[in-house]
Amino acid sequence: MAEDIPEAVRDTPNPETPSGSKPMGLILGLLATGAIALLAGVWFALQAGPPTVGEAPENTQSPSPTPEAPQTEQPTAEASPTPTAANGEPSETDEGLLGHLPYEQASPEDLQAIVSDGSIKLRQTAAEAFLDMQAAARAEGIYLVPISGFRTVEDQQYLFFEIKAQRGQVASERAEVSAPPGYSEHHTGYAVDIGDANVPATHVNENFENTAAFQWLEANAAYFSFELSFPKDNPQGVAYEPWHWRFVGDRHSLETFYKARGQE
Repeated sequence: MAEDIPEAVRDTPNPETPSGSKPMGLILGLLATGAIALLAGVWFALQAGPPTVGEAPENTQSPSPTPEAPQTEQPTAEASPTPTAANGEPSETDEGLLGHLPYEQASPEDLQAIVSDGSIKLRQTAAEAFLDMQAAARAEGIYLVPISGFRTVEDQQYLFFEIKAQRGQVASERAEVSAPPGYSEHHTGYAVDIGDANVPATHVNENFENTAAFQWLEANAAYFSFELSFPKDNPQGVAYEPWHWRFVGDRHSLETFYKARGQE
């Protein structure tokens, strides 16, 4: 059996091999090992197959994050101003016009007549206060007569535009004596024009201030929660109207007039 083992791999060294030369068996062994390694590499390459066309080699490193596109801030749309209501009444965002302030129109069901034929009406609370005031004045020989009370926007449109055209007035001139539609205190049902029954020539006239009725109102109207709307040199710039009085005897009436002026 010993003869079957190659001489190059025997345990016993060959004493006859020259000191400067490599053993032939060692060279052959190295060549065999290299051949085996080469064959193994070829075999693995064949098993893997050719690379897929267009396929990028696998990258073992984490890809760099793709920078995000900058977010474009969308402009905020500006709120459109609240338009005037379809019925012609001013919206809550309306401001004064030609010295007059916007007022809502009272509902018909909130009104009560203050004359026998029902042609002149005020809101119920204002109507009751006016009738009480009228009775108190009559007891002292003063006869207060209502000339105008609640008006619709349509009524005011005629009084402003039609009369302005008839008199050839410009808008600012007409506004000194009559409010534009939607801006009259008469829309509220709290305002009333008062005259002296004994001196009808002074109705809706500055001369009303010289009557006994006006003097009585100056002294007593506050007891019935009425006040003069447009005294002399009023901040709204409206012409002096001694005949025009308004009721401010409950929360709603007070807020109607004083919040409209921006006074809390």
